[in-house]
This record gives sequence, structure tokens and C-alpha cells, in this order.
Amino acid sequence: MENINQKNEIKAAVRDRYGKIADKTQPGCGCSPSQSSCCDPENDIQENLAVHLYQDTNVSELPSDVTDISLGCGDPVTLASLTEGQTVLDLGSGGGIDCFLAAKKVGQTGNVIGVDMTPAMIDRARTNKEKMGVKNVDFRLGEIEHLPVSDDTIDVIISNCVINLSPDKSGVFREAFRVLKPGGKLAVSDIVTEGDLPDIIMESLSAWAGCIAGAMDVNDYVKGLQEAGFADVEVKASYWDSEFFEAAVEQLEPELKARVLENKKNGRKTLIDGDDKDFDPQKSIFSAKITAWKPS
Repeated sequence: MENINQKNEIKAAVRDRYGKIADKTQPGCGCSPSQSSCCDPENDIQENLAVHLYQDTNVSELPSDVTDISLGCGDPVTLASLTEGQTVLDLGSGGGIDCFLAAKKVGQTGNVIGVDMTPAMIDRARTNKEKMGVKNVDFRLGEIEHLPVSDDTIDVIISNCVINLSPDKSGVFREAFRVLKPGGKLAVSDIVTEGDLPDIIMESLSAWAGCIAGAMDVNDYVKGLQEAGFADVEVKASYWDSEFFEAAVEQLEPELKARVLENKKNGRKTLIDGDDKDFDPQKSIFSAKITAWKPS
């Protein structure tokens, strides 16, 4: 996906999908095993995802306008171990749930910046901020590959199932490294893979926009962070059950979805016809807690 036009098509597809979600909120829409469909604004979802993702964080004080638009795959705020007075940056802040949680952790002497490329999401987040009366959060429209943030100004970067959506992850890693202060921390939840995804999935814009096709091999993810300058990179995997598999394939285009489900039903290890290696989404795609540091 190195072609500029292809990258722009991916960004447009992602922006369109998440803009629709912002305009038509679906509780529990995200990239997690507890959802019934991944980021699909056309499907009704009964379960509130935030309760499941943030088991170690109190989300009960947040209004439903915030928690009902939880789009992540983990809890980067807990992973970040934030302290009072820190400046935090959220890559792909969406409706603002992680920003508002982070704001409580850093207190009035701290500051949180949320960056998102979808205007409808920024509008939604700013509306939530005004309703809640939060003073130490700033939402900015921009791309995570080109952050509207100054060099060496951020103590901690968080992100929740967003970097996987970018067609230029090396650019995201470089920008994250640029804006972090020396000694700063990166703490993200993201979707990664063991091995490369089949070309037929990589070429599907619907799969890109819905979290799957953009997922990067975990070893390449670590290498990308290291090449950007990060040190002490750690990854903790969280594998999904059959419920997530069913949610994940819902993102695929109809023809591909039917083939995957038929092969799964018949017990085939290679779920995508024509591949020269086994590929089982239930084992090959997973959520990861990733931390890294900018050397002092």
C-alpha cells in the first residue's frame, strides 16, 4: 500500500466510516472481542463496549455520549500509568473517551491533547468537552502521520486501535517520536498480526476501515518503532475467541466473507483460497498492549 493514491483512498474510507459512526452512534462499536460487529454504523449493537475494555478504569462517571462511542481495543490509559501534571497526546481520539479518562489522571496541572482526522469526531469530542466542563483537554483536527503538535512537548502518547488504520505506520512512529520529550513514553493498544495478511484482505478497503487489513505483523511493528528511535519496546498479546472471529469477518466484503465462513465451517486451516500458507484470523490477528520509550 505504498502508492499515494492508494493511501489517500484508505484514509478516505476510514474517514467516511468513522464520520458515519460519529453521526450515528452505535454503543459498543470497536475492534474488540466483546462487540457484535466491528465499527459498523448500520448494525445495532446491544452491549456497551467501554465496560469491558476499561475493567481497571472507572468509566461510570463519564456520560453515555462519551462511553457509547468507545471505538478501541484496549485500555491505554491504564497501560500508560499516568501521573499528575503530565502532558498526554491521544492519537486518533475519536469521541474523546481516553482523553477524558487521561484528564482525570493528570489533574488540573496536566494537559491532554486529542488528535483525529475526522471532523465529525472532533465536533463530537468538543461537544462532549463542553457538556462535561472539562478544562484540560484540547481536541485538534489533524492526521496522526502529520501531528499538529510541537517537538519535544509530550510526556506520554496513548492510542486505542488507531495506528493499525494508518497506511503509513512508519510516519506515525516518526511523528510520535518527534513530539515526545526525551524520556517520554508511548503506550498504545492496537491490532497486530502474526505473519502477513493475505493480499485479498489487504486490498479490501472495507477491511482497512474496519481494523483488520491495516494490522501489521507484530515483529514489523516492533522494528518500525525501533527504527523511529524508540527503545525498550514491549508487547503483550491478548488473543481472541470465536466471538471476535465472527465480528471480524463481518467487516469483509460479502464475497470474501462467504468464502472465509465456508472454509471455517469445513474445518480448513487455510481460510482464504489460493494462499500458499495457513491463515486463520482467529489465531493470526490479535490485540496487543505496546509500550516504548524515547531515550533521555
